[in-house]
Order: sequence, then structure tokens, then C-alpha cells
Amino acid sequence: MRGDPSVSPDHQECAALDQRPDAAPGLPDELSRFAFEAAPVGLACVNGSDGRIAAANPALAALLGVAPENLIGRVLGERGGDSADGETRETVWHRADGTTVRLRLRSGPERQAFRIVSVDALAEAPAFRLDPLREQAHLALASAGLGEWSWSPADGRVVLSDRAAAILGLPAGATPTWAVLREAIARDDLDRLRATVEDAVAKANPYAVELRYRRASDGQEAWISARGRAIPGPDGALAGMVGIVQDVTAREEARRALHDREQRLRVATTVAALGIFEWHVLADQSLWENERMWEIFGRRPQDGTISMREFFRTVVHPEDKAGFRQAVTAALHSDGVLHATTRIRRRGSAGADTVWRTIEMAGRFERDGPAGLPSRLIGVVADITDRRLAEERQSLLIRELHHRVKNTLATVQAIVGSTARTASSIDSFYEAFVGRIMSLAHTHSVLTEDVWQTASLRNLLENELRPYADGAMQPGTGGRVELDGPAVDLPSEIAVPIGMAIHELTTNAAKYGALSNRAGRVRIRWSVEPGTDRPRLRFQWQESGGPAVAPPTRQGFGSRLLQRVLTTQVQAEVATDYAPGGFALTMLAPLPARNAALNPLAAL
Repeated sequence: MRGDPSVSPDHQECAALDQRPDAAPGLPDELSRFAFEAAPVGLACVNGSDGRIAAANPALAALLGVAPENLIGRVLGERGGDSADGETRETVWHRADGTTVRLRLRSGPERQAFRIVSVDALAEAPAFRLDPLREQAHLALASAGLGEWSWSPADGRVVLSDRAAAILGLPAGATPTWAVLREAIARDDLDRLRATVEDAVAKANPYAVELRYRRASDGQEAWISARGRAIPGPDGALAGMVGIVQDVTAREEARRALHDREQRLRVATTVAALGIFEWHVLADQSLWENERMWEIFGRRPQDGTISMREFFRTVVHPEDKAGFRQAVTAALHSDGVLHATTRIRRRGSAGADTVWRTIEMAGRFERDGPAGLPSRLIGVVADITDRRLAEERQSLLIRELHHRVKNTLATVQAIVGSTARTASSIDSFYEAFVGRIMSLAHTHSVLTEDVWQTASLRNLLENELRPYADGAMQPGTGGRVELDGPAVDLPSEIAVPIGMAIHELTTNAAKYGALSNRAGRVRIRWSVEPGTDRPRLRFQWQESGGPAVAPPTRQGFGSRLLQRVLTTQVQAEVATDYAPGGFALTMLAPLPARNAALNPLAAL
């Protein structure tokens, strides 16, 4: 022990207590008191049962930075309790100015429940430099980006290592109070921190929490990870806390950036109706990352996902298996990128039949090292069935348009040639040509306005005959024109030639037949009859009350159209009758089946 051996604890006796009010407990006389007070080393008279200070000399007060009277009742260092006679131990004392001193304590024999303890300071060192082993641990923590801290409830200050101070934006050696640090913590995190610490202290467990902290040095908000544990006193009360802090701002920003990217990816795949999946090759297990995958395959989460073996055996269309395997093999032998299109079997809703859907799959194989085996496939799946149907319908519409334009041009060419050959003058040519072109245009207008690309037979008749009717064209009304038949929609391939035929019949009736005088009448009847493979349209045109009729001496354009165009383009059976009482025509034409792909509503 440093100092005068005469005042060693071994020579101090606390056998009789001075009864004077100002005497230190355990000091028998003035000499002992003088030796105690004047000792150049720190001395404390402590209660042997709990180690609390009963008296302290000025040297100890100066060493600890506390007035002697303020030491009464306190415990020396981090560990209280009784000590054996002659025991030497080390402890830490936190001064009021925020510095830390390492103490060596040596206990004297116990006399009347008291003992004298000599206290001297070890070599001064920065906070937390306790011994070589502790110093190595301190350096290791600092190298790992961890800062140490300790808190004493006596003065409410937090002692920080240099690394901890730098993390919190404070100068080295700073010893802020907890109240100061608390103001820099985000309000949303402060309640969570308080609840976490209180729960950990109550259960004597360590705690860890991450919070937002605004650094005093630059005013920037950082994410801090704080870990700590409570140090109980001899009586079980909280004597202090120690722990570490770490700046995890970069990690938190990376985590948030990853979360934001995942959210953007989910939004994009949701909008694009893409399913996200992982397939672990060796385990042959699939993970479906979003709800769209379950929708595409017509499954529910409780049904479980589909392994690749099951996918090949029961889901892929038999005709597409070879092509899909070839796509997977090509991806494995090249850059690992998979692009494949196949039809899959999807279960319908309750009671519905299984349906085939077309999917497009894209992904990339990940390997265990540059030359390793593929470990998993990460990719997306899109149901392109509707898109494929739309593409096929568009292609069909384009072919239909080309066919219609070709037929229209051929019809116009025939109109020009035949009208020119039968016209007796420019005026007659113009009149006949314009009338036929207008009829053709009207038929096309009716077709383009209808979503099914069809034309109503009644509409075609009414458009041509309305100028000659003297009232309603319903049966039994006694009008000049009578239309009698069910609703029939003519597909585009026969609507144009039949529309042209109606125009020619109306024009001939107006020039030479029943509509050329005021007494003539035209009655048109039609019906749909069953056929061997498809329904047939029976169409009858009957004129009466007009001039006497005689067979034509030469075949004009109208006659050729009725005979050739209807026969060739409509595959109709046409019969004409030039009876004196009135011209008659009967046509029996098969009705083409409507192509569902031409219906724009089919895709809705």
C-alpha cells in the first residue's frame, strides 16, 4: 500500500466509537482521528455488512471528486458488499465531472461491524481502459464500429468512448446527460426505447433497439443501434447501465432502398399482371411470391405450389412439353436466361371444365459459383391467352379486309365495264354507275357499323325500296312495297353481292317493272330453312300490277349480276320468271357461319 504504513488498515482499530457528534464512527481517539484525516492516501471507514461509507478522509474525497460529507452512505465503485480481511480488488468510480478513475481497494480487519479501506488510484487512463485484456476488447469494438457507453444514476451523465462520441456527433471526452441525449432522439422512437429499456431492466435482460438520432455536429438524422444492460446495486436497485452503440444508417438506408425496390417491383408486376416465382432446383420446390401466380394457375394457397416435376407431367400441354424442355436446356447451356411459351392446364371454377391457357415465362438460373450447378430459377409468368386470341383475331380481320377490298375492287371493275357496255349515253352511264356505287357504299356502311360485321337483310331492302313505298312496308297494310320475313343478319361475304342484287332488282322494277307506274306492287318474302350442313336463306321477289313483262332480248349487267355474282360469290341457286303478270325471282343461298373471332366483343 502507498503512504505511511502507520496508517495502514492493519493498524487502524475501530474497536471503540467516538461518541461526539462530529466524530467519525469507529475512531477511538484524537490520534486516530488525526491519522485518518491527515493520511496522504484515501481512507474510508465502511460498514462491514453492506460496504457503505461511514466516514471518508479528504484524500479520498479529492481522489473521487466529491466532498467528504457527500460520500456518506455510498458504495465504492461498481461492486459493493463486504470484503474479506486483507482482500485487494479493483473497481471503477465515475466522477461528477464525467471522468472515470480506476481504484484499488484494500480492506482492513472488521471491528465492531466496521472496517477501514484504503483507496488509491491506478494509472490514469481514458474511460474504459481497465486492463490489457479490456483494452484489447475496447480496440476490437472500436474497429468493428462499436462505441461503448456507461450511465450512472448518481449524476445522470453518460460516459462515452471516443468512438461512441463520434457516432453521436459529440466531441471526444464528452459526458452528456441522458436528458440532453433524449432530446436528439426521434419522438416516435423515444416511447419505444423507454418501454424496451423498462422491460429489460424489470426482467434483468439485455436489450437492443434501433432508433433515429439527430447528431449535434451536423444536424443530420442517423439510425443508431443501441444495446445495453442494467447493473444492479447491492440492494438490487439500479446502480448504472453499460452498453454499446453502432451507426447503422447505411444498413438501414440499404434496407429501405431494397424495400422500396421490392414495393416498386410488386406494383409493376401487379399492374402488368405478372406472377413472380422461385424454383429451387435441387429440392424441386417452388415459391410463389404474389397472388397473380395463384390466379394464373387457378390454384389457392391451401392447394400448395407446383413442383417442376408436376408442372411437366400434369400441367404443360402434351404438344408443348418438348419445346419447353428445349427452352430450359438452352438456358442451362448458355447464359442462364429462360424464355419459354407454353400452354398450361388450369382448373376452372367449381363445376367448370379444365381450360387451356397460354403462358409466357421469363427468368434466370442462379448457380453455385461460376462453374457450379444451377441452384434456383427466379422469374415471372404472364398469361398471354387473351393477347394471343387478339393477335389471331387481328390477323383474321386483316385477311378479311384484304379479301373484302379485293372483292370490292372486282365488283367496281365489273360495274364500270358492264355499265359502259349497256349505257346508250354518258348521262345514262353516269346515272347507272352512280346508283350502283351508292348501293355498294351503303352496304359497306351497314357492315362497318355492326360489331359482328353483318348487315340486316331488312335494312338493305328498306334502304333501296323506301323511295317507292307509299306507306309502311309491313304485310297486310296494302302498300306498294311489302316486306315479310324474320330478322336475318347477312355475314359480310354475302351481304355485298346480295345488296347489289337488291339494288339491281329495285332499279329494274323502277325503270321497266312494277314500280314504273302507280299501280304496280312489289312483295318480298324470305325465310331461313335448315340445310344439310348449315341454314339456307330462301328469298322471293314478286312484282305485280306493272307493265306487261317479256323475257329480255339481251343480257344486261343486272341479269349477269343476278346469275353470276349470286351464283359465284353466294353459291346461291337463282331462278327467274318473266311471266306477263310480273317479274319474279327466287334465290336459295346457304348462310355462312359467323366467325366468333371477328366479334370485337369477344375479347371483352
